Amino acid sequence: MAWGSGVLAGLALVVAVLYGLRFAAREEKGPVAAAVKTGSTGLLALALAGQGGGGWFWLVPLGLALGALGDLCLALKGERAFLAGVGAFGLGHLAYAGGFLLRSGERGFDGVSPGEALALAGLVGLLVSTEVWLAPRTGALRGPVRGYVALIGLMGVAAVLLPAVQGQGVLRSGAALFILSDLMLAVQIFVVRDPVVRRGLALALWPAYWAGQALIGWGALAFWGAATG
Repeated sequence: MAWGSGVLAGLALVVAVLYGLRFAAREEKGPVAAAVKTGSTGLLALALAGQGGGGWFWLVPLGLALGALGDLCLALKGERAFLAGVGAFGLGHLAYAGGFLLRSGERGFDGVSPGEALALAGLVGLLVSTEVWLAPRTGALRGPVRGYVALIGLMGVAAVLLPAVQGQGVLRSGAALFILSDLMLAVQIFVVRDPVVRRGLALALWPAYWAGQALIGWGALAFWGAATG
C-alpha cells in the first residue's frame, strides 16, 4: 500500500475507534456522529481508490464509498433516510459481489469444496430464515428489506466462490463480518425492544461492520494484485 493510502487507512481506523467509543451506543446520533461515522468508511474508500488495482478493482472502493453514503443516511432520522441507507448499502453489496465474481472469473474458479458447500447451505438457510423472524416485523419496509437480504446474500455467495489464491481468506472474513453486522443491525432495529440489549448490539455491530469493510479492502489488494498462476 502506498504511503499516502496507508496514512488514510490509519486515519480511518482512528476515526472508527472514536465513533465506537463516543457515538455507537447512542440512540440519537446527531450531525457530529454522522460525520464521524461517514468519515471512517469514506477514508477507507479514498485509501483504496488510490491503489489503482486495474480491471474491476474499482468496484471495491465503489462499494466502500456506497457504504460511507449508507452510514450517513442511517445516522440521520426518518424513513426516507433509512430507505436511502438501505439502497446505498444494497448497491455496495452488489458492487462487491460483482467485483468478486468478475475477478474470480479472471483468476479461474476452482469448484466448490465440501466446506464451501456447507457454507453456502448455511448462508441460504440464514437468508430463508429471515422470512420467519425478520420479514413479518418490517411492516411497510418488507419489500426493501427483502431486496437487501437478497443482495447481501449474493455478496456472501460471491465470497464463498472466491478461488484459493492470495487474499481469499481475508475477503471471506470481511464478508462474514459484514453479514454478521447486518444481522445484528436487523435484530436491533426490528426485533429487540429492550434498551440494554439494543445498546449491546450497537456496541458489538460497529466493530464487526467496520472491520468487515476494512478486511474487504485489504483482501482486495491481495486478490487483485496476486500473480495469476
